[in-house]
Amino acid sequence: MPQADDPMLQSMRGTLYSVQQRISEMMTLQGRTLARQNAATLTPGQLQDAEFKVFSQFGDDGIIQHLVHHLIRDRQEQRFVEFGVGNYLESNTRFLLVNNNWQGLVMDSSCQDIDFIRSQEFYWRHNLTAQQAWITRDNINQLLSDAGFSGDIGLLSVDIDGNDYWVWQAIDCVRPVIVIVEWNSVFGPDAAITVPYQPQFDRTAAHYSNLYFGASIAALAALGTQKGYALVGSNSAGNNLYFVRQDRLNDIPALTPQQAYIESSYRESRDVQGNLTFLAGAARRAEIADMPVLDIHSGELITVAHATTC
Repeated sequence: MPQADDPMLQSMRGTLYSVQQRISEMMTLQGRTLARQNAATLTPGQLQDAEFKVFSQFGDDGIIQHLVHHLIRDRQEQRFVEFGVGNYLESNTRFLLVNNNWQGLVMDSSCQDIDFIRSQEFYWRHNLTAQQAWITRDNINQLLSDAGFSGDIGLLSVDIDGNDYWVWQAIDCVRPVIVIVEWNSVFGPDAAITVPYQPQFDRTAAHYSNLYFGASIAALAALGTQKGYALVGSNSAGNNLYFVRQDRLNDIPALTPQQAYIESSYRESRDVQGNLTFLAGAARRAEIADMPVLDIHSGELITVAHATTC
């Protein structure tokens, strides 16, 4: 077996790295071509028609390019913040970084993932800051300010698998034009509910199924209205909501939660041993029926079953 310093092993690693770089470059070029085609053919409200995937988990790269094309003109706004990025190989803003050359801040709780991001070629090629942090509603504004982000920015992406509602509610040091927030379609289209705030909320620890997290579309839409944002849609996977600041909405139609709702089709539920169970539809709600959620309008703590059947 070759040793770590073996010349053959080093050569193999170099070749693999070069292949990975070429694949990334080809993916970026293809995405750039699709973005230009969308810009020439789609109207501002056609979010799902604009979808394509380069580095995003689903089709969000295309939606982001579509909205940026219609909404962002000021160079000072060409900045983004994304947190809950993992190792950043699959994320909402990496294509925005390498294709549009925006300045960005990414954060994650994992030291290992942040070290990995800092070791990648795109990190020195672009103006990206990677920060390790466990994000709460109490520290988020300080984290953003300390990293030099305040005032108007182009895009904010919130994906922390739990306290998303509460953290977005707390953010006031930046004014994004576009906001992306992960949501939980299992909570249905009508109930305005979120998991109660816990600073150390962990999705798997909260419920073995991994289905109990985040907030409903109605809760996030109501919060968006309070903060001056209009809901403009979801990706077709049903896991990311898109909001546009109302003073920049232009010709993009605002939607109600019921109009924008999409029941997610991916099946990531697990049993108590951590094995995938592939639950779908109403079976997912039944799995977490007794879990507590907060009705954001009444302030009442109720169960998922009560919230989604009223």
